[in-house]
Amino acid sequence: MKIIILSDSHNSKSNLDALIPIIKDGVDMIVHAGDNFKDSIYLNQKTGVDVISVCGNCDWDNVEEDLVFDVEGIRIFLTHGHKYGVKFSLEELARVASENMADIAIFGHTHIKENKVIDGVCLINPGSLSQPRDGIEKTYIIMNINDSDYDYEYYEI
Repeated sequence: MKIIILSDSHNSKSNLDALIPIIKDGVDMIVHAGDNFKDSIYLNQKTGVDVISVCGNCDWDNVEEDLVFDVEGIRIFLTHGHKYGVKFSLEELARVASENMADIAIFGHTHIKENKVIDGVCLINPGSLSQPRDGIEKTYIIMNINDSDYDYEYYEI
């Protein structure tokens, strides 16, 4: 399964529109880690691809803040991250993801790309699609999951 992962899009329609042809070219699922939840609806409407999304600290939608789901044998914990202090440490996020028996924790909030393993949990932040804080590149991830194995790569808009 091919998944596009994004976060912190903050209603940046031009950047979302840049993803539409990529999504239509074989992406099976969209995962949005919050801050603008409605952007995930927009992408679903424009592409027809299923979306899994959580709300962030800038969202006022009445939707889940944390989700746990399985994709081809990989358990994923999805959150925006603000509840777990991810701007200061990833330890609490790793602990909660581990309690949920997750292989991967996907989060946003910091607007900074992250790729770290703590206590066996792979912690992944795609960076920001609208306001990156680790450079000028607006980034997202393409992840491939197949038979309980996965790989992923960062891309710039």
